[in-house]
Amino acid sequence: MEKPRCGWCQGDALYKAYHDQEWGVPVKDDATFFEFLVLETFQAGLSWITILRKRAHFRAAFDGFDYIKIAKYDQEKVDALLKNEGIVRHKLKVQSAITNAQAFMDIQEEFGSFTKYIWDFVDGSPLKNKLENHKNAPTNTPLSDGISKDLKKRGFKFVGSTVMYAFLQATGLINDHEINCFRYDEV
Repeated sequence: MEKPRCGWCQGDALYKAYHDQEWGVPVKDDATFFEFLVLETFQAGLSWITILRKRAHFRAAFDGFDYIKIAKYDQEKVDALLKNEGIVRHKLKVQSAITNAQAFMDIQEEFGSFTKYIWDFVDGSPLKNKLENHKNAPTNTPLSDGISKDLKKRGFKFVGSTVMYAFLQATGLINDHEINCFRYDEV
């Protein structure tokens, strides 16, 4: 018998693996936060499974999500990314990865780390919702509204409230596993 899981990951082995191993696990390092930030911003308007299927291509194309390198990308690199069929080829999203890498490092300088900056929004502890069905999860909240607004003020792009809520779920600042899911108490 299979373990009970959140309804959204059923029917796809890649989704199940992501759900079981990563989704909702509290992230505590800047490199992982930046990877999720890039992936979530590219996901805007698309399904998450599309991004998961392209994740390895994104990792290769964006130098392992090395924000220091990405912050220095020039037009030649942007042009190469826009020709890369393995990723989502969206000019504004590609440019936002560069802009966001620069703003990410500004936050690191101001707060010591992006990790400290983002976890301060939840006083260092994940918020634990009690969802019986993933379909009842909000798409945004006052928390994601506030983080989105603050990031935009700092120059970030493609970080609307809905994108930020998904980011918070993925990185474990919000536990939106269904209460009957085996991961609910684990994360």
